Amino acid sequence: MHGLINRAIQAFVCSTYGESRWRDVTDSAELGFSEFEAMLIYTDDQSKKLLTAMELVLERPLPEMLEDMGTFLVSNPQVEALRRLLRFGGVNYVEFLHSLDDLPDRARLAVSDLYLPPLELIETAPGQFKLFCQDGLPGYASVMMGVLRAMADDYGDLVILEHSGLQDGAEVISVTLVETDFAEGRAFDLGANLL
Repeated sequence: MHGLINRAIQAFVCSTYGESRWRDVTDSAELGFSEFEAMLIYTDDQSKKLLTAMELVLERPLPEMLEDMGTFLVSNPQVEALRRLLRFGGVNYVEFLHSLDDLPDRARLAVSDLYLPPLELIETAPGQFKLFCQDGLPGYASVMMGVLRAMADDYGDLVILEHSGLQDGAEVISVTLVETDFAEGRAFDLGANLL
């Protein structure tokens, strides 16, 4: 797994549970180190050990934690670059949803060796969508649930999300757009503030 993903897990655990709990997780995983380098590649075995240790040490179901991590990736100022990448997908939530098919390619433009499994969005009715998350990263659909929830808040829209099981080897997330402009969204400027 790409170090950028493992580094995001590290940032989430440290911010949410504290540095000492992160060290407990890495000790339990018996990795031999506690800091992930963002631009290195780690074995799938190391990443699986890390996720298993998270669930054991932090005593929470892994899908719940990964959904929280997806929310963290969008809403935490530490990882503002990801929010910017996602917001470039559209000026409203529906445009953002339609841009998800291109997310793996946009991620590779930013980091050439970062692989995200394919996503496919199907609009089943006005305001109703199914997002197919292909297999390839453990907990990918759970993380995407958190991302989708946080992005709805970011745009100020009210949505209902539901994990709808497996279909054709992909995990399916059902998205129902209940109300647009439900609340004031977060400000977003196309130009990065470099000062």
